[in-house]
Amino acid sequence: MRVGFIGLGVMGQPMALRLAHAGTPLVVFNRTPARADPLRAAGAEVAAAPCEVFERAGTVILMLADEAATDAVLARGTPEFASRAAGHVVVHMGTTSPAYSRGLETDVRAAGGRYVEAPVSGSRVPAENGTLVAMLAGEEGAVAEVAPLLAPLCHQSFVCGPVPDALLTKLSVNLFLITQVTGLVEAFHFAERQGLDRARFLAVLEAGPMSSAVSRMKAPKLLEGDFSVQAAALDVLKNNRLIAEAARGAGLASPLLDAAHALFEETVALGHGGEDMVAVLRAIEARTGAGGGS
Repeated sequence: MRVGFIGLGVMGQPMALRLAHAGTPLVVFNRTPARADPLRAAGAEVAAAPCEVFERAGTVILMLADEAATDAVLARGTPEFASRAAGHVVVHMGTTSPAYSRGLETDVRAAGGRYVEAPVSGSRVPAENGTLVAMLAGEEGAVAEVAPLLAPLCHQSFVCGPVPDALLTKLSVNLFLITQVTGLVEAFHFAERQGLDRARFLAVLEAGPMSSAVSRMKAPKLLEGDFSVQAAALDVLKNNRLIAEAARGAGLASPLLDAAHALFEETVALGHGGEDMVAVLRAIEARTGAGGGS
């Protein structure tokens, strides 16, 4: 049985390519057709519309930008939704609000389908290398079917229980990621503006206990001024908002996240939303240029 894959963006395209290269029989769709060309070259079928994916595949992976895009490809809210969901396993790998995912699971199951929530931790490079970390939630049998399918994409997978616990886990991980990278960028800015040798500062960081896979990925980008996308600032802002909404809904304080939220809003407003998340440096520089302080 073919596997469907809808959404070939920064993350989706390398993920789908890894599945194709692992021999998974794929049928794919992307709103921008050119994004499907590498998949066609790798042997995947390319559908002309989302409905064709559901016609040809029993399990359909969705790696889409937001809730509206997910609803659109599922034709949710229209009579067509039932035929797309019925008899299918819908695997939601994008990052949306936990409440949205819970509602989507209810609708898919009511239409006769099965649903697995499967967000991943990692950016474009881990997606290319197959070193993402998957978090899965949903009905036990459906999760057991989907987990082996994701093996070419992930070096580890964790079963998190019922929906939306996988997304809540992902948001918890992203809270740490956002504040960690923002802290690294601020430290880099501090060292640079104090007149220190930037390469030496980063070498000291690398040699000490603060070194991590994240710092080893982001530090060279800061040093080289390379803001090409691994995780776009605009996407980070979206994630930040989702975490903040979940925190407020549970009555939780998130002071570090709130500070990062303001900085990423400023980064996007300055025109750097399409650049990597280390472009938050531009917002910090702008504050310094405006006189510093908080």
